[in-house]
Amino acid sequence: MPKQTTLDAGIRPASRAAEPVNTRRPAKPAMERINWSGTTILVLCAVTVLLPLYVTLSMAFKTQGQAVDGNAFSLPAPFSLDGFVQAWTLTNFPVGAAMSMLVTAGTVVATIVLAAFASYAIVRNWERKLFRYSFFYLLGAMFIPFPVVALPQIQLTGRLGLDNPMGVILLATMFQLSFSVLLFTAFLRSIPLELEESARIDGATTWQTFWKLIFPLLAPMSATVGIFAFLYAWNDFMMPSLIISDPALQTLPVRQNLFQTQFSNNYHVSFASYLMAMAPAIVAYLFTQRWVMAGVTQGAVKG
Repeated sequence: MPKQTTLDAGIRPASRAAEPVNTRRPAKPAMERINWSGTTILVLCAVTVLLPLYVTLSMAFKTQGQAVDGNAFSLPAPFSLDGFVQAWTLTNFPVGAAMSMLVTAGTVVATIVLAAFASYAIVRNWERKLFRYSFFYLLGAMFIPFPVVALPQIQLTGRLGLDNPMGVILLATMFQLSFSVLLFTAFLRSIPLELEESARIDGATTWQTFWKLIFPLLAPMSATVGIFAFLYAWNDFMMPSLIISDPALQTLPVRQNLFQTQFSNNYHVSFASYLMAMAPAIVAYLFTQRWVMAGVTQGAVKG
């Protein structure tokens, strides 16, 4: 036994020495190449947005003399709030902002609710021709802009007594419905049908299943649809100007049209009014843009 132990002790080191030793250093990770063409395009796109925004900010805080000196890119010296004061008075900003908020809020709520209803019915009844053709009909409506059907819409709303903000809410919702249904249907197809089946086994009706199960799951896409509807309704000029007959009920973008005619030389007042009008839209987008991206990406992936 001792001899065997000695022999084993002599063999083991030799067998270990025969094993190959890896002396190669780990490879360094390759440096990622910068896509200069894509970066250049993104920079140019950013400049086209940031440069007009800078001009708007600088002109809004200038005096009337500085606004007409021909140097739009210079900083205001000194800063002046006179343009904001005059714009507040000339456009009756509180009333105009209230009308715009009424139209925008009504459009957002109606678009989300109606588009969610229609999308749920279409997706869960896709095998039926009526629902499938209804979806294609809504997609076709996306290619019909408002100016094409403006004249009959004006006559129809006037005869029905809808030449007011309520008529604008109705039309704006209809023109946003097609794109919103497209987004909702893509998102609904990623929700497993087993969730609804388990709810129905527990005794839930179709109405309860939608409101208590499906609609809460649509929150990311509802935020996406809501922000698109908000930007459309808040910035729309043509539809309110053609539909609303009472000047006292006009929205903010329509009221700002007076700066292009009667007060065309008051550039600082014009830009101050534009800045006040677009501030709510910018704030709303900054707070909801992460939900917009989340809704789009989740609706694009199955499962």
